[in-house]
Amino acid sequence: MSAKNNGTSVLTKIILGGISVLIADYLMRGVSIDTWTTGFILAAVIILINFTLKPIMVILTFPITLLTFGLFLLVINAGVILIAAYFVPGFSVGGFWWALGFSLVVSLINSVFGISLSSDR
Repeated sequence: MSAKNNGTSVLTKIILGGISVLIADYLMRGVSIDTWTTGFILAAVIILINFTLKPIMVILTFPITLLTFGLFLLVINAGVILIAAYFVPGFSVGGFWWALGFSLVVSLINSVFGISLSSDR
């Protein structure tokens, strides 16, 4: 298995993901990242959660995702952010709605960078 993932290395994803979560932190008052190092650790943890837990959550919630025409995936993304907040010291989220907004803002910023923090292979 190559270290490359769709032309982008994991280290590049962590660096650009760290920048995007720091920008999102700057834009949102309900999210707090203590230091820039915490931002890069957060990006790495989000990548790890997206690679390990998110596929399981998507499979287990497939029926409700189907009923909501995919909108339940937004809830899963917010859950990923809340799980990351639990495991990363120095990162806090003001609740579910802030986690949902944070995941949307990070996704928008990542789309500008042309990267994905998901488990796409």
